[in-house]
Amino acid sequence: MRIVHILNHTHRSNGHVHAAVDLACAQSKLGHQVCVASGGGDFKDLLARNGVETVFIDMEKKSLRLLGSVAALHRYLRAWRPDIVHAHMITSAVLSYPICKLAGVPLITTVHNEFEDSATLMRVGTRVIAVSEAVSASMRQRGVSEEKLRVVLNGTIGSPRFADHSHQPVTLESPSILFVGGLHPRKGLPDLLDAFDVAYARYPTARLYVVGGGPMASSYRQMAERMQCAAAVSFVGAIDNPSSYMRGADIFVLPSHADPAPLVLSEAREARCAVIGTNVDGIPQLLEHGDAGILVPPRDPEALAAALCDLLESPSRVQIWQEKSQLRIDYLTVDRVVQETMLVYVGALEKDAA
Repeated sequence: MRIVHILNHTHRSNGHVHAAVDLACAQSKLGHQVCVASGGGDFKDLLARNGVETVFIDMEKKSLRLLGSVAALHRYLRAWRPDIVHAHMITSAVLSYPICKLAGVPLITTVHNEFEDSATLMRVGTRVIAVSEAVSASMRQRGVSEEKLRVVLNGTIGSPRFADHSHQPVTLESPSILFVGGLHPRKGLPDLLDAFDVAYARYPTARLYVVGGGPMASSYRQMAERMQCAAAVSFVGAIDNPSSYMRGADIFVLPSHADPAPLVLSEAREARCAVIGTNVDGIPQLLEHGDAGILVPPRDPEALAAALCDLLESPSRVQIWQEKSQLRIDYLTVDRVVQETMLVYVGALEKDAA
C-alpha cells in the first residue's frame, strides 16, 4: 500500500507527531511505501533510516502560503499516487480534503486533541480515528457519525524513536516521584506541586522530579521555590530521553486536566513505574480503568496527596502497583497500533470502491 501522512510539522515534544512518526516507521517496516509530508521538524533522519520518504510542504497558517501549500500538496500527491492519505492535524486535514476528493483517494483523519473546538473539522475524513474511547465519545457528541469513527488507542512500546536511546536508568533519590510532560496549564503540574508539598511534610525523604519544558516553566519553578518542599523538587527541563528517568523512578504521576490519550502513560508503564493519573479523558483507558494505575479526580490536590501518601507509607504498596502496571502491557505496542490502523485503511478503501 502507498501511504502519505500529512502533518503541519514534525517537531519533538508533540505527542501527535510522535504517534504519526511511530506509525509511519512501523508501516514501512511491514513493506508499505510510506511518505511523511510536513513543514519539517526533527525526525527526517529517523524517518529516512526507517525507509520513510519525506517531503516539505509549508503548512504555516497564512492565507497566501496556504494557497501555495494546497497547490504543492496537489502536485505531490498527483505524482506520488497514494492509496491512502492520513492527516494528523486540522490544517493538514482541511488542505488534504479537496485534493483527496478530486483524486478519489480515501482521507483518514486522526483526532489527537479533541478538546480544541476546531477538532470537529476532522470529520472530513472518509474514516476518523479517535485515539481513545473518550475522544470517540466527544466526536460523536459533535456530530461525527458512528459509521466514520474508529478507535485506535495510542501505544508506544517498540517505538523506533527509542531505538538509539540508552536503556540505563538515571539514578534518582528514593522514594522518587516523576512528572513528564509539557509545562502548561492543561497538564496540571501545580496540582502535583501542592500535593507533593503535603506528602513531603509527612515523608521528607521523598523527591519530585519534573521533566519537560513549556511556557509556564518559570512560573512553576517560582511556585515550587515558595513551598516547604522546595529543596526536594528538581526541574530537569526538556530532554530527548525521558524514559531514562522513568526507569529510575518509583512513582509516575500525570495530573492532567485534559488529556485525550497521553503517550507518556504507556512509556511509564513499560518502565514499570507505579502510576497515578487523573480520571479524565483517555487516561482511565490507558490505565485499565484503575487496574493498572491509581486514578484520582482532576484538579484535586488533596486527593492526589492522599494517593501519594498511601504509596509513600509502604514500599510494598509501590511494588504492588509497579507489578499492576504490567497488566495487558502488550496491548500498548506500536505493532498493535499499526495493525488496527491498517484495518481502518482497508475499510476506507472498500467503502470508496463500493
